Amino acid sequence: MKRIDNRGFDQLRKINIERNFNRYAEGSCLIEVGNTKVICTASVEKVVPPFLRNSGTGWVTAEYGMLPRATNTRVPREKNSGRTQEIQRLIGRSLRSVISLKELGERTIVIDCDVIQADGGTRIASIIGGFIALADSVAKISKEGLIPLCVTNYLGAVSVGMWKGQFILDLNFQEDSNADVDMNVVMKGDGEFIEVQGTGEHLSFSHDDLNKMLELAKKGIAEIIDIEKNLLKDVLKI
Repeated sequence: MKRIDNRGFDQLRKINIERNFNRYAEGSCLIEVGNTKVICTASVEKVVPPFLRNSGTGWVTAEYGMLPRATNTRVPREKNSGRTQEIQRLIGRSLRSVISLKELGERTIVIDCDVIQADGGTRIASIIGGFIALADSVAKISKEGLIPLCVTNYLGAVSVGMWKGQFILDLNFQEDSNADVDMNVVMKGDGEFIEVQGTGEHLSFSHDDLNKMLELAKKGIAEIIDIEKNLLKDVLKI
């Protein structure tokens, strides 16, 4: 049985990333993962949340949203729903795991992820694109002599799932909508996990199933991190 878009079961969708997509932001990119497209921007602000004031420590946070016609039918403009908050927190947690907040100093980097077209995996694309924007923003202020280049690791994310009896990598919308199990995995470049979100939508899954999906995710994330390393070789030396 072939997948909907004729990919192999262990094959990523095509990934295109255009850096410096926004002329004003300290870091930005347009990321395309198959037919999913997200604009990610990084804005550096010389303030921190109240709980970090006078600590000498910085912060990285994220905001996420989908444009009304990002899907096949128009949806009302989002008003920070529970889903939106959950995705924002996921993106923020993921990005904070690969930056030295102490070396950032009392600055906040806000990553805005705006989905302009959705075909599954919008949070995954946002994490990858958010990392590219974050790295470029840190490189910019580091070049100005304000901080060290304090990105500590690469960051990758991918979805995996069980669909029609097969383990598959990088689900598009149709696959995600009909998957028996779907999972989002976030990892650092050194192979450590940041987040594993797995749900049995229509079936439960075994420990062996979990291990197979995690191995498939690790394969996909290794490929994504290779793309990042090639893309950011002019700014990151980690």
